[in-house]
Amino acid sequence: MPDRNDRWDDLLRRAMRGDAAAYAAFLSDIAPVIRGIVRARTRGAEDAEDIVQEVLLAVHAKRHTWREDEPVAPWLYAIARYKAADAGRRRGRQGGHVPLDDVEEVLPDAGGDVTATRDLAVMLDRLDARAARIVRAIGVEGQSARDVGTSLKMSEGAVRVAYHRAMVSLKELAETED
Repeated sequence: MPDRNDRWDDLLRRAMRGDAAAYAAFLSDIAPVIRGIVRARTRGAEDAEDIVQEVLLAVHAKRHTWREDEPVAPWLYAIARYKAADAGRRRGRQGGHVPLDDVEEVLPDAGGDVTATRDLAVMLDRLDARAARIVRAIGVEGQSARDVGTSLKMSEGAVRVAYHRAMVSLKELAETED
């Protein structure tokens, strides 16, 4: 019997080719896992189910960004983490400590995260130091553009522009490596 990650990969691949039943099965399979991630990251916030819906909408809207030759789980978990972090910022709270025992069954495989982290570190090293610092602060650590701007003595708008440009550069670097 294939594991959950293989099943998700297969279902999303088939869905990308127009198989509506596979897409429905994919969404049904991932929803409980997304719900667990969101609840763990938001500590059971009142709006947890709204965040789950935001994640599922983001998966739908961004499904074209998933690379079929890579596992879907890390891509999916990243979307869930970012949406939960966005919700935390909207509530005016910073992320806190989440006991590992509460989320161990929904954490991605360590191998995928290690590879992704290594790949990101290599790509960030190819950017200039300021751009890499902005991407790490906003994209990895979840800091706000305002906080990053304060620490770098830049306006919030300038940080957003620099972040956008750095992300475009990272995309171009990734495309040239493929």
